[in-house]
Order: sequence, then C-alpha cells, then structure tokens
Amino acid sequence: MDSAFVGHLHALRLALTDPRFDACAVTGALAVQAGARGALDKAAAEAAGAGTDGAGPYADRLATAVEAAGTTVQRPELGTLVATVPTARAERDAATAAVAAVDDEAVRLRTAVKSRDGFFTTFFISPYSRYIARWCARRGLTPNQVTTASLITALIAAGCAATGERWGYVAAGVLLLVSFVLDCTDGQLARYSLQYSTMGAWLDATFDRAKEYAFYAGLALGAARNGDDVWALAVGSMILMTCRHVVDFSFNEANHDATANTSPTAALSGRLDSVGWTVWVRRMIILPIGERWAMIAVLTAFTTPRIVFYALLIGCAFGALYTTAGRVLRSLTRKATRTDRAAQALADLADSGPLAELEARLLRGRAGSFGSVYVAALGTLVMIAGAVFLPFGDPRLIAVAVIYVMAAGLAVAAPLKGALDWLIPPLFRAAEYVTVLALAVKADVPGALPAAFGLIAAVAYHHYDTVYRIRGGTGAPPHWLVRTIGGHEGRVLLITALAAVLVSREADFPVALTVMAVFVALVVLVESIRFWVSSGAPAVHDEGEPA
Repeated sequence: MDSAFVGHLHALRLALTDPRFDACAVTGALAVQAGARGALDKAAAEAAGAGTDGAGPYADRLATAVEAAGTTVQRPELGTLVATVPTARAERDAATAAVAAVDDEAVRLRTAVKSRDGFFTTFFISPYSRYIARWCARRGLTPNQVTTASLITALIAAGCAATGERWGYVAAGVLLLVSFVLDCTDGQLARYSLQYSTMGAWLDATFDRAKEYAFYAGLALGAARNGDDVWALAVGSMILMTCRHVVDFSFNEANHDATANTSPTAALSGRLDSVGWTVWVRRMIILPIGERWAMIAVLTAFTTPRIVFYALLIGCAFGALYTTAGRVLRSLTRKATRTDRAAQALADLADSGPLAELEARLLRGRAGSFGSVYVAALGTLVMIAGAVFLPFGDPRLIAVAVIYVMAAGLAVAAPLKGALDWLIPPLFRAAEYVTVLALAVKADVPGALPAAFGLIAAVAYHHYDTVYRIRGGTGAPPHWLVRTIGGHEGRVLLITALAAVLVSREADFPVALTVMAVFVALVVLVESIRFWVSSGAPAVHDEGEPA
C-alpha cells in the first residue's frame, strides 16, 4: 500500500481482504493470496532492478507486472468510493474533500444488498435485513452461522406445520418468514464483511432447497394428521420447482458465453426493462423465492396445506411456462454459436449414466445434433405416458423404459449445440421425477408417496450439486459418482423393473424406493461434502451493486 494513499476504508477493504481472488488491487494498494505469490515475487524483483524509473505508484506498477505474468488482478468497481495517490497538494485536498463527501458506511450497507432481486425481498426484507447483517458483523458472527440458523428455523417451521394444528400452521408461517430474513442476511453479511468461503458457497447453494422441500414435507405430514393426503401434491410441487430451476440453469449455461448471442426477443426484453414498473411485474409473476415464501407463509397460517399446494402449483406452473416460452423464443430467433464448454455443461447436466453413455459412444460420428432435443422430448413423452396410463407393474412399462434409455443415448450422441438443446436436461428431469411419482401413486399403498418424496429429493440434490459445481468453474461431479447411482436412464429402468417384480407384493414397493433413496443420498452426500470442504471448491457468492 502506498504511504500517500487517500481514499475510503471500504475501498481498501475491497482490495485487501476479499479472499476469492488470488490478486486484487485499487489505485495505491495491492493484495495477493498464496496462488499469486510467485508472480508477486517476480514482479518485485523486476521493480527492484528497474529502480525508480517506473511511472506511477509502486503498488500499481506491481499490480501491472503481476497481471503481465499471467495472474488475473481483480479490480473492484468503486463507484462513488475514492482510492487515489495524489502527487500534488491540490490533488490531495480535492481527494480528501471527495472522501468526506461520501458516507463510507452507507455505501458499504447499500452494496451489501444484491442489485437485482425480487420485489418482496427488495422492499420488504432488504431495507432492514442489511442492518441485521451489520449487527451480526459487529458481533463476530459469520455468514455460515446465520445460514445454519436459517436452516434450523425453517426445520422448526416444518415441524410446527407437521402438527396439523392451527397454532402450528400460524407459527410455521411466521418462522418461515424469519428463516427467509436470515437467508437474505447471510449473503448480505458475506458482502458487508467480505467473508466468503468454500463452505459458505456449499451451504448457501443447497440449504434454500432443503428448507423449502422440508417445509413441503411438514405440510404433508400436518395434512395427514387431519385425514387429508396431499403427499402427491407435495411431490408434484417439488418436481415442478426442480424442473423449473433446471430450465434456468441449462439456458444460462448454454448461452452465457455464446457468440453472436442476440435476438429480437432479447432486445424487446431489454426495452421493457427500461420501463420501471414492468421490471417489477416481470420479476413478481415468475414467483421468485421471496414472493413464493411469502405466499407459502401467509397461506399456511390462514388456510390449509391443500390450498397452499394448489396455489404453489398454479403459480409456479405459470412462472415456468412464462420463462420457458420466452427462452424458447429467444433461442429460435438468435443466431448464437454455442461453445464446446457450453455443450459439455449441457451434457453434464443431462446426467447420463452408463447405458446412455454406451449408446452415445456407439453412435458417435453417425448421429447429428439436429433433432437431439426432439428425440429427448419424444422419449420423455413416451416414458411419462407409459408411467401414467399403464397399470402398476405392467411388464410393458419396462419396454417403454428401454425405449426411453435408447432415446436418452441418442439425444446426447452428438455435441449439444442446437438452438433448443438446453431443454434436454429439464426434459430428462421431468421424465425421471414424474415416473417415480406416477408409480408411487399407482402403487396405492401406505408409505409409497413419502418414499417417492425422499427418492426425488435425494436425486434432486445430486442435480443441484452438479449445477453449482459447473457454475463454480470446477466441472461436474466425477463420472464414477454418476455411474454408481445409475444416471437418469438407469434409475428409470430400475424403478420400472422393481414395479414389475413387486406387482404381487405392492407393500414392498415403498421399501424399495426407500432403499434407493438412502443409497443415492449416502453416495451423493459423502462425495458432495468431500468436494465442498476441499481446497479446490469455489467460493462463489452473488455480488451487490457497484458502489
């Protein structure tokens, strides 16, 4: 740090204390982590050899040399914050006045909040949750502790809902909102105090789904106490939510680094964003997490679990159709060229197991990418139709599953670079999840639907884990993990075979689903925990707006 530095404390904090970057700098200050130490040593040696011939502050010359050596130097956007090294008295006076004109703490609080968020979160949570985040920071609390408190609160809420009593539903609604406030606070605390960690990335990435799906289970248990079986609605809600997220992830991975990535539909969307009220309407109608949790909390407190699930299914279905239709239109009207990295990400998100991989290898070079999504769609429709319309345990369903396996292999035999190939992962998710749900419903035995809920939750965790690893830049889970749990097509074939074998002993079907759920959960969780606590896991968090 240059001794003549003039600027805000938070500007220095952004440059010197952010653990996510190997090297970070603002004018007059440079910090490096262990990964950039070699580049810094080389730069310092070169600067010593050059003597005082270099121009500009020493820290800036070092930062330039470190970047020239191949190490990326993060330069945070300061906005209204000041960071400078004045060379004359007039410049120093002007910089000092600029520092005094900006409230450093107000900027720090404002930038702790994400610049793009839902209406409910922006206007009903963030105005005060940022102060809770500051309170936590001043008392030495960490984002991970707040995240854990949010999870515990949500689990208590689920337990209250499971009582089936009105007081339990009211308490559950209140606690769910408290959990959401804490969920917003943990990210704001991380940005406020720059406490980013690999463990935090894992907790933040997975606990939201765990909290929401646990609450679904609590509602289903509470309804059952009152003689109302809504487990099918709970499973359906989880399926819809997971498939909707997979659509989001697949579309973003397919297009974020595509070239010539423009379309008239995207241009229209951009123009609508320039009209203030349309921004909030478009964010609200897709029922993001803030609006969704608020709706669930209010309806839980004042109505019944069945009404909660009906509202959730209708709202999320509309949001899913709206966003998916818009993305399909964008994909059909843009001339984007997909990269190999995007194609690989889609292949990883497809979650193909050994059966589909074998077929894809046999067909490689003889299958074109055109039509991949249509093959996947056809296989998905055939599989869902068979599961829904054929009787439980009908041997013909195994033949349908074999057709699905063949379609799954054919769909991924060529690089997924087609305009709509990003739809392939969500299609496969729908086929697998709906098959499990349909067979559990048709089994019509106690425990089948709760066991299906557990199996889908375990598989969904694996799919979310895959997404967050890819987003962190570390690639998908290892192939041995995907092969061990069978891939989506292997699990579909197995569950249809179990239904056929157990057709005369339907009471054993929930046991089979439970065993599958436990096996998948153990394998996936052990590997996931090993990865996310390792040094190679990414510390990824959403950033607030520029200061």
